[in-house]
Amino acid sequence: MKVLVTGCAGQLGYDVTEELAARSIGFIATDKADFDLTNAEAVNGFIEASKPDAVIHCAAYTAVDKAEDDAASCYKVNIEGTQNLVNACKNLDVKFIYISTDYVFNGEKDEPYEVEDRPDPLTVYGMTKLEGENRVRRSIANHFIVRTAWVFGKNGNNFVKTMLRLGHERDTINVVCDQFGSPTYTKDLAKLVCDMLYSDKYGTYHATNEGYCSWAEFAYEIMQLSGLNSRISPIASSEYPTKAHRPKNSRLSKQKLIDNGFEPLPDWKNALARFLNDIEEE
Repeated sequence: MKVLVTGCAGQLGYDVTEELAARSIGFIATDKADFDLTNAEAVNGFIEASKPDAVIHCAAYTAVDKAEDDAASCYKVNIEGTQNLVNACKNLDVKFIYISTDYVFNGEKDEPYEVEDRPDPLTVYGMTKLEGENRVRRSIANHFIVRTAWVFGKNGNNFVKTMLRLGHERDTINVVCDQFGSPTYTKDLAKLVCDMLYSDKYGTYHATNEGYCSWAEFAYEIMQLSGLNSRISPIASSEYPTKAHRPKNSRLSKQKLIDNGFEPLPDWKNALARFLNDIEEE
């Protein structure tokens, strides 16, 4: 098997290539320098030359706030780029794995979101990722769409690294306490994504580490496990305005994963402890 991975310089793309290497699965790690997703000719040429058996599409425009002012760029990468990739792949017998997001929902539901719940994105980023899902569904039969949330990994910036930095700089850190979700270690998510390469149980899935918390609770656990003394001060979302709307409920039900025999990801506190140990050893 030969797997093409897009976005290999990102958090998940990096860990996917690490997991593929650990499993001795052949892969082609690609990023912006290899081909421009928004250039159909470049994408076609690369796919034609490499002829992958599977594609794990991690590349995306993920600057959520910036996208509100730069919708055209977000659209080009997340929609046109995805369409270019599926167009290049649809005439090949390719398994396609598309990484999506909790932002396809409006975050107003009281319970965890099920796969079948109606999407209602409230941001440019969420709208483009949802349309990317639709392009994959329409073009490639053998596909997995994996929605995730609150990701953190070794290769890139994320909430955990920000909290660790602030923990060394401030005595008190204000963190919102009325948004809830599941922190997700990209190393754990990468293992699930690679498991899907061996499955034909296609469709849309939700995948995050187990358990739920608020951002403030997440930050508190980071301080506790890292031995930092900064106090976490819980604040309302209204006290921390952002350009793009943040879902208050990013909790995703993983029932479909369980029903189809995939192993759920470990608890988020366990994942955080392993992540902190991993970056400490670097």
